[in-house]
Amino acid sequence: MSISTLTHKGQTTIPIQIRTYLGIHAGDKLEFFVDEHGRVILAPLTGDVTQLKGMLPKSKRKVSIENMNQAIKKRGIKHERN
Repeated sequence: MSISTLTHKGQTTIPIQIRTYLGIHAGDKLEFFVDEHGRVILAPLTGDVTQLKGMLPKSKRKVSIENMNQAIKKRGIKHERN
């Protein structure tokens, strides 16, 4: 297990074992998000997009491209009104 300390500025050092595992280096971009179980996930933005497969649960319902485009268009109209 790797441990890191948070500074008063909200900064931390990612332990070398984790940096090596993720293949990240100084200057690389990282993404943080919270999954459906409340866990915080750290993912490098420098990796291959195929590495993201399986990180999110599969949708419980099927949605067509047309339905997605309609939802995006509808959402865009709501933003234009506000």
